[in-house]
Amino acid sequence: MSTITVSSKGQIVLPAGIRRRLGMGAGAKVEIVEEEDGLRLKVVRTVNRTDLTELAGMVKAPSRGVRRRLEDFDPSAALRKAGKT
Repeated sequence: MSTITVSSKGQIVLPAGIRRRLGMGAGAKVEIVEEEDGLRLKVVRTVNRTDLTELAGMVKAPSRGVRRRLEDFDPSAALRKAGKT
């Protein structure tokens, strides 16, 4: 357990080891939650927004099997092929 001191400006400094373990760099955001028995600090992790068009072509699936046509998925076409209509 680490002990930190509040400065005259109300600032605190988190120990370097803790910042490294949590991946906190300059500008990291920390949420402060007041609880009955004290404070809880929580690192705010943001997810960078990405334009979906940038992701196009990232994954290439190998072609397997026979190419299918739209009529292959039509139940009435399957019945016609089987001679049941």
